[in-house]
Amino acid sequence: MARQLASVRIEHDSLGEVAVPADAYYGAQTVRAVENFPISGVALSHFPSLLRALAMVKQAAARTNAALGKLPPAKAQAIDQAAQEVVDGRWHDQFPIDIIQGGAGTSTNMNMNEVLANRALELMGRARGDYHALHPNDDVNLEQSTNDAYPTAVRLAVLLSCDALARALELLAAAFERKAEATARIVKLGRTQLQDAVPMTLGQELGAFATTIREDIQRLEVAAQLLHEVNLGGTAIGTGINADPEFGPLAIAELGRISGFPLVQSANLVEASWDMGAFVMFSGVLKRIAVKLSKIANDLRLLSSGPRGGLCEITLPAVQPGSSIMPGKINPVIPEVLNQVCFQVIGNDLVVTMAAEAGQLQLNAFEPIIAHNVLSSLSLLANAVRTFTDRCVIGIEPRPADCARHVAASVGAVTALVPLIGYERAAELAKEALATGRTIRELAREALGMSDAELDHVLNPARLATHAQG
Repeated sequence: MARQLASVRIEHDSLGEVAVPADAYYGAQTVRAVENFPISGVALSHFPSLLRALAMVKQAAARTNAALGKLPPAKAQAIDQAAQEVVDGRWHDQFPIDIIQGGAGTSTNMNMNEVLANRALELMGRARGDYHALHPNDDVNLEQSTNDAYPTAVRLAVLLSCDALARALELLAAAFERKAEATARIVKLGRTQLQDAVPMTLGQELGAFATTIREDIQRLEVAAQLLHEVNLGGTAIGTGINADPEFGPLAIAELGRISGFPLVQSANLVEASWDMGAFVMFSGVLKRIAVKLSKIANDLRLLSSGPRGGLCEITLPAVQPGSSIMPGKINPVIPEVLNQVCFQVIGNDLVVTMAAEAGQLQLNAFEPIIAHNVLSSLSLLANAVRTFTDRCVIGIEPRPADCARHVAASVGAVTALVPLIGYERAAELAKEALATGRTIRELAREALGMSDAELDHVLNPARLATHAQG
């Protein structure tokens, strides 16, 4: 039993005595971890999905151990209730450990074990720290190891966080689809390698953004399926030491009921104890999303550039003054912040890759940084996509006159003459048009003797923009 002093209680672990704040639900190992890992300043409480997920794991374990006769009903019920409170968002301030930590997540697991133990003791009418009555390791962590409870929780945390990003991407795709429909008849100049190409519609350009986003929603759903496989029941290295053979399958089934996800036990628990491949795949999809979103942000910044000295084919919402010295200047700050988030997510993916590769023998000790980066990427992307949709894409306005001006000034329409006069002759007309400032229409009339009606048909920008559709 812990000894009570004025403002602290004295607990002990295998290394000796530790002073714990008297009103804390956490215990000795949490205090040590706070002292050992003053790293990022980002506490476990910053990731509520991870706390909820790990509490669900402990809840499923308590119910399963009670069903197997391993845990007295009173203890199991108290742990279950304490875990449900964490799932519901209570006591998250009792998780002060830095998310980046050594020990393969042991500190995170013990922080949860201690909080649930002390809250369960309180529910049983006992004092915090009275571990003779209910113990963090012997009862809350019964038939588990950090090496199966923590990875299971991280996978579940990612699944719990994934839906927010998927919803945000769905709303973004829908916003681009509405803009595409509204601008379907606005002809503009397409560009390749930042050079004039051939006509297209603004609707085609914006609609393509919606299509690529919807593709990534599908890829996100597929990657998430890999995280449904968990190694709970494998304990320390996948051999299942100290666990009833029935515990893993039963606890996973219970965890599935609690979480709502169709979780299954890994086919080979030894392999699953060290394999981080699912996170590599999932993080890779987040990187793919970031790459595409950053490209879209780049395009919107280019298309809105100016407003008089650039492309100026669209206007982005003015959300704040753009300069402390240049009055009237408005910057594309929302695409810019999306770019920066995407850069961070791409960097996070490299860290996940390196951490997954660095695992040795029967365990990957670097899963905390994997959890940190994947969960951070999910949160950053979801927030940035919502902001991008609400404060930028919804407010995009076309500039039809500028779009038409660029089409008229371009020599890109000469491509339509290739079937009539061949590539080399068409190239000569384009070169002459650029050198003289004359239009392709004028030169084509002279070179081909075509009537205005024929030229109207062949060089009609709207026809050229929709040629692929008919």
